[in-house]
Amino acid sequence: MNWKTEETNMRQTRRWQTRMILPMAMMLLAGILFASCKEGPSKNPERSVYFWSTTFELDSTQYDFLHRCDIHKIYLRFFDVVTTDAGEVMPNATVRFVSPQPDSVEIIPTVFITNDCMLHAPDDLPDKLLSRILQICETHDITGVREIQIDCDWSNRTQKAYFAMLDRLSEAAREQGIVISATIRLHQLSLKVPPVERGVLMMYNTGDIKNADRNPILDLRDVAPYIKHLDNYSLPLTTAYPIFSWDLLYRGQRLVGIMHSDDDLPVIPGDTIIHHEVSVDEVLKAKQQVNKHNPRANDGIILFDLSKKNINNKNHHEYEKIFSD
Repeated sequence: MNWKTEETNMRQTRRWQTRMILPMAMMLLAGILFASCKEGPSKNPERSVYFWSTTFELDSTQYDFLHRCDIHKIYLRFFDVVTTDAGEVMPNATVRFVSPQPDSVEIIPTVFITNDCMLHAPDDLPDKLLSRILQICETHDITGVREIQIDCDWSNRTQKAYFAMLDRLSEAAREQGIVISATIRLHQLSLKVPPVERGVLMMYNTGDIKNADRNPILDLRDVAPYIKHLDNYSLPLTTAYPIFSWDLLYRGQRLVGIMHSDDDLPVIPGDTIIHHEVSVDEVLKAKQQVNKHNPRANDGIILFDLSKKNINNKNHHEYEKIFSD
């Protein structure tokens, strides 16, 4: 595991020829839409999805979903950044490309950084991040990248180091014509605004998965203490909503873990499996709360995430309601 992308693995993937060009009119329109936070949400929000897997491989169901829902942006997790047992900050779980880039879909490279990395981050971390992202893009013919997103559950303790890293990354990326965006968790709304061009408000994973009495994916009771901070939040926002479900395994009152398949966690007599998902009505109620405090944050909507299982959880009409209502 190192910062230099393994060329052997890269050569096994397909070379892409697709080119993505966004009309200038759309860019000008986006500027108009985000010019004033006092106006209501757009009637035609920009539609996007996250792709959060170690293998970028799309089947006909996912291609059809992108087409029918008129989605033109994928926030694609490129790799994680973690702290090793030896205390080194290193990349991990780099995405492997199998499917070609969908036509007319912009890829936004996204990197997840664990919070503890900020306690050990080297000064050259921004340069390493940008270099690795651009190398992956070049190897797989991902052209026209205009945005990179950083996902980190930063806290008061790591804020200074994280913001300094974002500052340096933004400066380096700007030389490449790229802007930096960052995820904003609900509890971070009460903290300082990160030095990036745009934030993505995460309206999911709102609760503690150890609490078996509430839906940890999205529960408005967990949202309530933080949502008021949206009123005066100065960073332009897009909002991400959940379409995924979880099966949580409990042994007595203790959480064993998330079950990703029927056999990935041992189940013994007396264990309890609790299924959690979020209905369309619950997502729409969450949207209403965002509209109440910062309606322009719904000018862009991102769904988490683009997996076949998640897509099949709801029908096309329900997805249209999430995007449009």
